[in-house]
Amino acid sequence: MNRIIVLTGGGHGIGKAIKESFEREGDVVYSIDKQANDCFVGDVTSKDDLDAFVKKILTEQGNIDILIHNAPPQMIGLEEGSYEEFMDALAQGPGAAFYLAQKFSPFFKEGASIVLITSTRARMSQKQTESYSAAKGALLSLTHALAMSLAGRVRVNAIAPGWIETGEAIHEDADRLQQPVGRVGIPEDIAAAVLYLTSEKASFITGQEWTIDGGMTKQMIYHNDEGWEYHSKKSSE
Repeated sequence: MNRIIVLTGGGHGIGKAIKESFEREGDVVYSIDKQANDCFVGDVTSKDDLDAFVKKILTEQGNIDILIHNAPPQMIGLEEGSYEEFMDALAQGPGAAFYLAQKFSPFFKEGASIVLITSTRARMSQKQTESYSAAKGALLSLTHALAMSLAGRVRVNAIAPGWIETGEAIHEDADRLQQPVGRVGIPEDIAAAVLYLTSEKASFITGQEWTIDGGMTKQMIYHNDEGWEYHSKKSSE
């Protein structure tokens, strides 16, 4: 297809699966990641790094078809996280996504698309995850705002992954069966959705967030229901 794809966080996990999926389609992928990679090593919280990354792409290509923001923000909590760490997470999340969308805005081709990788943690949380949840929640709001600002030129959507195994962990029944589909997600599950949302088949979809979590966030949980038992911290003491 020979589209020009811009991707953040393409060196591992979900980002790597996205990169490889587009390359199999014959597209050209420009990826920025802190980890060593074959395109551009850089930090999405650094304006200088983002400027250099954008300059490289526009110098070599002149325009782009698709922008995907996947670089994950760090996860720090209320008890130990610093102000600087919290703000860094916001820079990694909505900050970088906004800046790249702004820089590439005049250079999107016809039929262009943006996909922001959010998280089910934008709507539900564990303790001590404030920076990650806030950054992902802001990306969700940024999705529909960008969709309005770029209406008629660029479609903008988000994908909210649930539990995605990006390593080599072996999951036991307790991990797998709490998910209605009976397994933990893999990066390719997200990559497949990105390919669809950026294709012509999804031309009527914009401003939306797709939750891809095996149905986990739709399952109601009650004590003594479906094998679940609640044990409070107080009762275990």
